[in-house]
Amino acid sequence: MSAGAPGERDVALALADILEGWGFRVDPVDDGARPNVVARIGTATSALPPVLLNGHLDTVGVEGMVHAPWDAEQRDGRIYGRGSADMKAGLAALASAAARSAERGLAGEIIFAAVADEEYRSEGMSRLLRSGVTAGAALVAEPTRLAVCPAHRGFAWLELVVHGRAAHGSRWDVGIDAIALAALVIAELEEYQALTLTTRRHPLLGRPSLHASLVSGGIGLSTYPDRCSVQFERRTIPGESAADFAREVEQACARVRERRPELRADVIPGFSQEPNNVSSEHMVVRTLAAALRTHDVPVRVEGLSCWTDAALLTAAGIPAVCFGPGDIAVAHAAEEYVPVADIEMATAVVASWIGDWFRPDR
Repeated sequence: MSAGAPGERDVALALADILEGWGFRVDPVDDGARPNVVARIGTATSALPPVLLNGHLDTVGVEGMVHAPWDAEQRDGRIYGRGSADMKAGLAALASAAARSAERGLAGEIIFAAVADEEYRSEGMSRLLRSGVTAGAALVAEPTRLAVCPAHRGFAWLELVVHGRAAHGSRWDVGIDAIALAALVIAELEEYQALTLTTRRHPLLGRPSLHASLVSGGIGLSTYPDRCSVQFERRTIPGESAADFAREVEQACARVRERRPELRADVIPGFSQEPNNVSSEHMVVRTLAAALRTHDVPVRVEGLSCWTDAALLTAAGIPAVCFGPGDIAVAHAAEEYVPVADIEMATAVVASWIGDWFRPDR
């Protein structure tokens, strides 16, 4: 996401106009700088709760891209552009599927929600949930290559600040090297990762991981560094939390301190998001698999490596599964594209899923 989210509001207003033209009942787009677009189609019933179709409006920056980021150039069966895979194509497929389903007749209500800020702190989804929206299930149109993804990893950020003692570079007897001590903690965490994290497994997501992302410290070449900051990211699997990561770092520091009692360090937890974990046997997974088979698409139930707003929906009691056109491997990349055939197939599959979900004998 670029600072200030330029263009996001214009995109929201354009999308709202399109949805109104397709027969959706669109909530007023708020006056905030980071608006959501929430629209409904069909008729709510007491028999079945609505379904929620969700995606995000924001994209990441365009620095380093090898093609025009906003031209939506079509060639070789693909659409190129920033956000083409992540996730304008997914939003288009969901909206089109909902409109197509309404034309055929709906025995329920579809809520379409295009939210802001997913690429940073998910303020748009948090605001949507605070509004009291409810649904029986949700599809989040992240680029999954048309795989059904009921689980994905979470993440936790943390800063480790190691304190040393500044001294002239010749005074080893006085100085305490904060950078060297921080390196020992990093090495301890790497060993913990190799010996412990590699033994943990989720059936769809595999093992958790951690890495040191940013390191800063030091005053000058001839001075012992009095401070070193290391920022870590931990990717979590279901059953793990940000608090677990903070304990892991504290324990790594304790082990280093047994050898180097001069280690003084602060462990400062940062922003985190929990994993998503919907059972592969849940109705939303089974009916989506059935819709894929209807269109002769191979059914692949997989885990998604990245974090998405699906975790917030599931935590709020709306079981959410990721499913959409395109490949997460090209999201945020120098070359981003989505196959047109993926968009068309995703639209057809989601429309079939909606029809099956609202079938009276389901």
